Amino acid sequence: MEFFVISTLNGLSYGLLLFMLSSGLTLIFSMMGVLNFAHASFYMVGAYVGYSIAKLVGFWPALFLAPLVVGLLGAIFERTALRKVHKFGHVPELLITFGLSYVLLELVQLIWGRTAVEFRPPEALRGAAFTLVQHSVDGFRLIFGSAPAALCTPAEGVKVICSPFPATRAFMMFTAVLMLVAVGLLLAKTRIGLVIQAALTHPETVEALGHNVPRVFMLVFGAGAGLAGLAGVIGGATFVTEPNMAATVGSIIFVVVVVGGMGSLAGAFVASLLIGLVQTFAVALDHSLGSLFANLGWVSAAAAQSNTLLKLTISQVAPILPYLFLVLILIFRPRGLLGTREG
Repeated sequence: MEFFVISTLNGLSYGLLLFMLSSGLTLIFSMMGVLNFAHASFYMVGAYVGYSIAKLVGFWPALFLAPLVVGLLGAIFERTALRKVHKFGHVPELLITFGLSYVLLELVQLIWGRTAVEFRPPEALRGAAFTLVQHSVDGFRLIFGSAPAALCTPAEGVKVICSPFPATRAFMMFTAVLMLVAVGLLLAKTRIGLVIQAALTHPETVEALGHNVPRVFMLVFGAGAGLAGLAGVIGGATFVTEPNMAATVGSIIFVVVVVGGMGSLAGAFVASLLIGLVQTFAVALDHSLGSLFANLGWVSAAAAQSNTLLKLTISQVAPILPYLFLVLILIFRPRGLLGTREG
């Protein structure tokens, strides 16, 4: 029971971090038709900018200021570079954002160095949000905050397992859900959201109504970069802030966007949770593929023992599972889980 609950919570928290990243990428693609290869780099920049601001004025101001800085950088890039190649099609857009990712990586290493920095969360988020206590006599309990040491010290003949869930992960989950609601309401219920959506499909009409379409696109790109920066501040304080953090999640968020459906915010949310749960449970399982396939009746026990490939454990193949999921989606449902456009 304890393993299932903790693994589920860890999977949901990782999935919601992926959503925080993929939401900005989805927003940019759905509104502008631009697949931003530098999106994970904005996530990295957000973490480093948040780290620097937090050293000066604290974590909570950094949580609001760092996304604004990253969003401003994104808007400047769209205004000065991306807009100039937008008329030439998708390939130049991909190339210029791909080049930007390398530029941002080199700048980060030049300013903050090549090693990880110590980006510590605030005091309020350093403990446990709650603790799951599995007692062999009293059963399963949930205690908010950290459990008392006496409760987690087993008596003779009694087995006690205390599993604290970090407050940083709980805060990350709360922020991701809040982001989903806020962006969804912004696009569906506000005037600016309607203008943004109309600017992609009917730019001439929107301009005829007096709206500046290039400025709308600049604001959308900046907002998407700002969302990545917000994810960077929270992700950097929760996990690790180092130059390789963009490469760690860069390919996964594109898998999320494609699996969920290109341009679908709800699809990105569902795909993020699915991939987060699948990877988390797979990493925690130490059974071999052969034993799994044998139990399912797909192979014989002798074949499971003799085949080298089937001797791999599920945890060893966990990193490639999202990409296998992507292949299956592209074969059977190219539009993605909740997408409306092909590819």
